[in-house]
Amino acid sequence: MLSLVAVLLHCLPLAMGYYDICKSWVTSDEGPSWEFYACQPKPVAMKEYVLVKVEPAGITCGEPPERFCTHENPYLCSDECDASNPDLAHPPKLMFDKEEEGLATYWQSVTWSRFPEPLVANITLAWNKSIELTDDIVMTFEYGRPTIMMLEKSLDYGRTWHPYQYYADDCMEAFGMPARRAKELSATSAHRVLCTEEYSHWLGSKKEKDVRFEVRERFAIFAGPDLKRMENLFTRMESAKGLKEFFTLTDLRLRLLRPALGGTYVQRDNLYKYFYALSNIEVTARCKCNLHANACTFRDGSLQCECEHNTTGQDCGKCKKNFRTKSWRAAAYTPTPNGSPNACAATGSAFGKGVYEAENTTSQTQKSVPFRGVQSTPVSARVETTRVQPQDPPENIQAQLICSNCPAKHAPEKPRHAAPPAGRKHGKTVSSKTSPARDPEPASLPGLLVETFQDCECYGHSNRCSYIDFLNVVTCVSCKHYTRGQHCQHCRLGFYRNQSAELDDENVCIECNCNQKGSKHDRCNDTGYCDCLDGATGPKCDDCLPGYYWRQGCLPNVCDDEFLICQNGGTCHENQRCLCPNAFKGILCEQPKCDPHHKDCDGACSTCLNLVAVVLGALVGLLSHLRDF
Repeated sequence: MLSLVAVLLHCLPLAMGYYDICKSWVTSDEGPSWEFYACQPKPVAMKEYVLVKVEPAGITCGEPPERFCTHENPYLCSDECDASNPDLAHPPKLMFDKEEEGLATYWQSVTWSRFPEPLVANITLAWNKSIELTDDIVMTFEYGRPTIMMLEKSLDYGRTWHPYQYYADDCMEAFGMPARRAKELSATSAHRVLCTEEYSHWLGSKKEKDVRFEVRERFAIFAGPDLKRMENLFTRMESAKGLKEFFTLTDLRLRLLRPALGGTYVQRDNLYKYFYALSNIEVTARCKCNLHANACTFRDGSLQCECEHNTTGQDCGKCKKNFRTKSWRAAAYTPTPNGSPNACAATGSAFGKGVYEAENTTSQTQKSVPFRGVQSTPVSARVETTRVQPQDPPENIQAQLICSNCPAKHAPEKPRHAAPPAGRKHGKTVSSKTSPARDPEPASLPGLLVETFQDCECYGHSNRCSYIDFLNVVTCVSCKHYTRGQHCQHCRLGFYRNQSAELDDENVCIECNCNQKGSKHDRCNDTGYCDCLDGATGPKCDDCLPGYYWRQGCLPNVCDDEFLICQNGGTCHENQRCLCPNAFKGILCEQPKCDPHHKDCDGACSTCLNLVAVVLGALVGLLSHLRDF
């Protein structure tokens, strides 16, 4: 019976969907135990938990009361916005309320009465939690969609922002980018930021109202148009660098840059019909729990993952105390269908032991001392033994032992005139197998066993540390996972901090991956953006600005269809060269091959060529004759 229950529980994730449960109780020949799986919460409507902020101050209509009109009735300006009247007010909360059928409630901006000064509004949505998008973001506008706007995201709670998508009725004019659609993206460009003209053209307020950020279109690249092959998407998220992070965020910001114009130019005689009216923002997502939780609850004013796999934290981003045998890792979608849970494992004693051995004497001690400049936490120590001839009594040896976790008041006093130990020069780092304090001459400590620290406050990126004498600090040695710094808290050059990961995550540093042909060097800034050469653009400098084309780097266009037009009937080939008619030459076919004043330029050129051919033929004949002679 227990075996049947175990089989049913094992198959339950497949019956319920993808990664729905974190563990099941299974029975084997070795007895019952928990079997862990990668897991994630169900997607929900995130507008239930959002904090909204609208900027700049005074951009919301109603203070003072203001009249406005619509594009359908541009001269019937009888509508009014009045913040003091609940029936006429349009505060930001109306973007997220439940609307009655047939009655749209919306946030509304002031009118464009200060034209030509730009009418700009920023709407910021914050969750105080990392979330992962699972469906399209849908923004519904009343009285016309903006002609220019952009969507931005933040991974660090609004400290830095990254473009997510651009929207314009003319992408090249507004942002200097060619227009593209998400359905045109490929597997290698699924996380590329693009500009679309699909949602910005005037269609009338009673027709299209929605503006989308197409998540499903990008998912469909891997999962198929009906999203039935989600295992392909999950597998790709583990293997494609940056794909999972692309759909992860903590905040969204909608930047409204130009309102709907009604399909015409701005009519300055009636500026009351230009404004923004946003009735709904739908964000469907799940809490990011690093695949260590299948539930997420709202408590203490923010979303919290209900962590499994012996993990803890708002995002399940670290191991619980006493479960830190190895470094924390996010769970993985692969191998399907259950993934890799990467559960935290229980550890033994949190305190290290210091042991010394003298001739005919064996003793064990357990002491501790806080590292200077590092928060004191329990550390474990591996003990290595070295037997030497005793020259001092054992009690003197014990008094000079340096242990790994003693309070400062119990730390042994340094000898006033102690010389640097053998094998170490003043100011150099000591071996990682030494104590974090100055160790006296080996001759004065016969039989001492030196401690090797396994945890040196390096956030799990190193288990070795050294003491720098003249700086009086302890520093981590041989930082892994592309980290560096005294506590392995910084990223190496060529890498940048993954803001969605905890500092002890082995994936905390992401490779800049700058395009060698488009960037000045292989380093990037704190947000992952590389320093591009002239003409190059994009986070990795792998795209070209308008007016440039890619050829082992971005080169200026030789010709195009707007500014550098091929002349005299020439045609532009891939922006790289003009294909000229027979009678013309030059970069833009601007130079005639013969005298332009000649009646028949082509005929004159052909005559010249024929004459050259006759002369060359005569010279060849003369040379042959002289050779025979």
